[in-house]
Amino acid sequence: MSITPFLPSLSFPLQLPLSLDDLERINAYLRALSPQQILEWGILHLPNLYQTTAFGLTGLATIDMLVKLTTSPPPLIFIDTLYHFPETLELIAEVKQKYKSEVHVFKPDNCDNVQTFEARHGQRLWETADVMYDYLVKVEPARRAYAQLHVQSVITGRRASQGGDRSTLQPLEVDSTGLLKLNPFFAWSFDNVKAYIEENNVPRNKLLDQGYRSIGDWHSTSKSEEGELGERAGRWKGMQKTECGLHKDYFVMKRLMKERREKALREKDEAKGHGPAVGSSPVPAAPENVTMISSQS
Repeated sequence: MSITPFLPSLSFPLQLPLSLDDLERINAYLRALSPQQILEWGILHLPNLYQTTAFGLTGLATIDMLVKLTTSPPPLIFIDTLYHFPETLELIAEVKQKYKSEVHVFKPDNCDNVQTFEARHGQRLWETADVMYDYLVKVEPARRAYAQLHVQSVITGRRASQGGDRSTLQPLEVDSTGLLKLNPFFAWSFDNVKAYIEENNVPRNKLLDQGYRSIGDWHSTSKSEEGELGERAGRWKGMQKTECGLHKDYFVMKRLMKERREKALREKDEAKGHGPAVGSSPVPAAPENVTMISSQS
């Protein structure tokens, strides 16, 4: 497959930062292309390109397409939250063997296992402080990965049909840190992706055959129930939440994390009978759920 290089006035690779006008011109062009063509455009134009994936169906379709488009597909970045299903880890090993993929694994800072993480941050943090949990196991490891690998652009598996924050997804985005995010499957439905997986014999998570539709951490993932709508059914049941945190605004998440820590320290001091520091101003508690303020980053 080959496409005509887009907009000769733009450099190869793109020079950052992009202007809003250039971003809109690019998206106007990409919206008419297939996922394969968007991926080929990304390979040609995007600097220091990696693929971020949790090895869901769309990420797997991306991996399969990329190895058919180029002999040097972008390396993969996997954020190991320490709470993935065993079946997910088995799938990663299968993908590495089939596609000879280069996978960079990043875990929570200085935590190689659940025991260490919970000793430092407490048990069931996803219930007691979900913003802090998302920051520690997803946001911070991802930013560390981008810094260590000098990542400037990433391919994601997000689709508008997944709803929630993703419903207005565009092919190319720039997040609040300047990171370029390419969403080649932005216009595909779940059925489109599933058909591609089946037609091309792409490995898939065994849990999908056991009643799960969308798979994340084991504690926030359950089987979808009869009559339950939405392809992400079974995720975050009982919570007003549609995003795992990885694609939330980084600076908002970092600020909320700081506020959480300050609040915890105040409560600890007050429990010891010290009371608040003289002249200190109370820091407002962070809300349990964050609203995106940047463009679907």
